[in-house]
Amino acid sequence: MKAKVLILMGSDSDLPVMEAATKILDEFNITYHMTVSSAHRTPDRTVKLIRSAEKGEVEVIIAGAGAAAHLAGVVAAHTTLPVIGIPIDSSPLKGIDALYSTVQMPPGIPVATMAVGKGGAKNAGIFTAQILGLKDKKIASALKDFKKKMAAEVVKKAKKVENR
Repeated sequence: MKAKVLILMGSDSDLPVMEAATKILDEFNITYHMTVSSAHRTPDRTVKLIRSAEKGEVEVIIAGAGAAAHLAGVVAAHTTLPVIGIPIDSSPLKGIDALYSTVQMPPGIPVATMAVGKGGAKNAGIFTAQILGLKDKKIASALKDFKKKMAAEVVKKAKKVENR
């Protein structure tokens, strides 16, 4: 695998959420490979993808799943690469089940867990850039610009509110 990031999702219905991460990765020119692989329905495929990632250039794995799926945890159990989990709000419990199954990992199997849904996916992309920025000065510089731009947007919106 030639990508820096492997993005896994438990179902193709998770794609609208996971695309929030890819938009950020695209903004930072970070290469990724994205696919569907279920920890429960296709466990052999999931492990094969993890092994392939470890043999390639992948430095971070982002895993998103809904309901009580344990995709991020299963991934983390099979690799020493950093794993970022995105709980997806696809169940009647509105993602709280996915949050618990992603964040409640046993000692020794860490998963960096983001917020539920698209906001969490966006933060997963940013967090990935922060990890990769430790070794890549271009990404680190782009992150500084990103934060400045974000701050400027808040100030601009604040002035609109104040001038009402």
